[in-house]
Amino acid sequence: MRDLTILLSASGSPSIPGLVECFKKNGERNIRIVGMDMSEEPSAKYLVDKFYRVPAATSKDYVDIVLDICEKENVDIYFPNISVEVTAVSKRKDDFSKIGTLISASDPTSVEIANNKLSLYQFLKDKGVSVPRFYGVHSINDFEEGCRYLGYPDVPVCLKIVDGSGSRGVRIIDSKRNRYQIFVNEKPNSFFVAYEDMLNILKEAEGEFHEMLLVEYLPGNEYTVDLLADKGKTKYIAGRENIVSLMSIAQESVVVEDNDAYEMSKAVVECLGLDGNIGFDFMRDENGKPYLMDLNPRLTATVSVIAAAGLNLPYLRVKQLLGETLPIVKVNYGTRLKRRYGEIYTDVKGNKIDITKMINMKG
Repeated sequence: MRDLTILLSASGSPSIPGLVECFKKNGERNIRIVGMDMSEEPSAKYLVDKFYRVPAATSKDYVDIVLDICEKENVDIYFPNISVEVTAVSKRKDDFSKIGTLISASDPTSVEIANNKLSLYQFLKDKGVSVPRFYGVHSINDFEEGCRYLGYPDVPVCLKIVDGSGSRGVRIIDSKRNRYQIFVNEKPNSFFVAYEDMLNILKEAEGEFHEMLLVEYLPGNEYTVDLLADKGKTKYIAGRENIVSLMSIAQESVVVEDNDAYEMSKAVVECLGLDGNIGFDFMRDENGKPYLMDLNPRLTATVSVIAAAGLNLPYLRVKQLLGETLPIVKVNYGTRLKRRYGEIYTDVKGNKIDITKMINMKG
């Protein structure tokens, strides 16, 4: 099989080493990884074979810059890993095709629905797919009315920006946790906030009020389904219980089967005609029932644990895009991931330091 060059965005993210391994340790061919990220942090370039620093995916020149990188590096397949980026590049697939680069993304219409939580919830509700109770928020008055509609203060509620990602624009409002309790009992990265504080934050929007939605708060574990779709049909599927998460990235996960979540995910894939690598985030209620909370029309940050369980979804997408025969794969449920720190050291000029070659100074 011929060697390939793959482009990954957000290649400076903490989860990128696992994703790179999914592509490189495929057992069939050599894959060269070109990475790009907006970060100035020097260690990012040591995670991939070639690195480019790029502007934010929201920049008007972003797609043109990526096209230049693809042409210069002879990129065979480009995997956009930022939700807003998927929306932008999916509209210009033809431009990438002209230079011989395939893009792993669904069609623009499906991506736009998937990337707007309010549009997604309304679409799924209309299609009869089970979603949490929700309320659209376009003003402070909507926020106050929505909280009451969902049962606050008797029950906690969750506020989300409709196009937020990576836990940005997410807060949980619980009347049983006042400011002092949040200060004393919650870590600094906690999502909990007092109702009055959230109200004051929204009052500072000053005319640039983002579209948001309120949803009922579900207290159980997060459960994620990763799958590979083929124009509305699910080819492969597996799920994981996220035991511990930090800023939306699972720190400890176990590959677990949940047929209810699987069937909901397959139904959404069919409704939206989704294609490629897709991730579904569920939350469980007090009885363990999964409710669909979010849809990511791209690779997820912890898809590597699914690969460790025998289902290498990133590489299977490569084979799918190239028109190669897809194998029958068995998922080894019970496979566990536990993240540990691994450091990269650089000097003041950004050069990598190999600590194994450092002289042991004994004073």
